Amino acid sequence: MRRAARARPLLRLHIAPKLGGLALVEITTPRLRTWRHDLLGSIGPVTAAKAYRLLRAVLNTAVTDRLITCNPCQIVGAGQEKSPERPIATMNQVLTIADNVPARFRAMVLLACFASMRFGELAALARKHVNTSTGEVLIERTMGEMVNGQLVFGPPKSAAGVRVVTVPSAILSALTDHLAEFTAEGAEALVFVGPMGAAVRRSNFQEHWTKGTTAAGVMGLHFHDLRHTGNTWAAESGATLRDLMDRMGHASTKAALIYLHRSGARDRAIADALSGMVERAQAQKSKDEGQPEELTVAADDDGHDQGDGHAAGTTSG
Repeated sequence: MRRAARARPLLRLHIAPKLGGLALVEITTPRLRTWRHDLLGSIGPVTAAKAYRLLRAVLNTAVTDRLITCNPCQIVGAGQEKSPERPIATMNQVLTIADNVPARFRAMVLLACFASMRFGELAALARKHVNTSTGEVLIERTMGEMVNGQLVFGPPKSAAGVRVVTVPSAILSALTDHLAEFTAEGAEALVFVGPMGAAVRRSNFQEHWTKGTTAAGVMGLHFHDLRHTGNTWAAESGATLRDLMDRMGHASTKAALIYLHRSGARDRAIADALSGMVERAQAQKSKDEGQPEELTVAADDDGHDQGDGHAAGTTSG
């Protein structure tokens, strides 16, 4: 339902005006090149990529139904979003944001960063999903907002999105205190709600977010950048590819590999460790070359040196 709601504006605004009146056989690759070129002149590349992917999916269905023989969406890279690089906050900036939003949203900020949770996952979190004894949080649903303002709860986009994440012990007390002060009783009670007890909407949360980022001096930081920041730190801590995929809730290695590749600090630590090994080996090599090699002689069980069987100054017999 949420996907359909997101697809309608793309279809109505960017696909139907130029292609909606054509027969399927008239939608050719050259015609699509012209359509995409015109599209990029009026909207951003991210929206254009989304429109292209939607059209490609529609035409794939037409191929499956044998209405056309092949999909004309053959423009290499047209469906890829080339978003600008998102910033990574510092530890101090994240903590400053958390300390400057209303107290009822402090734990929400911390979980977004340190538990790799999306806004919709946090908004859908219920008391039953939190185990304060183990520090584990079950993520099994997300909350989305329809174009008409209706809030919809549903499963994550993929099966991998259903996961259990462990909250770092350093911030677990913030979550425990939050549950005691701001979350209603009952297993189904939402963990994060507004002052009147309603679910948290992005639009209502934005003013609090702006206050926090302004205090931290990072006004351009988006809420999703907290998850991005936390994933980067997880990679730098030494997390494996599988670890990151599980924590992020991704079935594909693509996103996790991005964080592993970006983990410059961790890579520097590895390089420094290897450098130390080389330096120690070189120092030992120089030392060994400067003096005759010593013969290592082992002792037998009686404490006598073991030679070649003919000890000096002795005779057999």
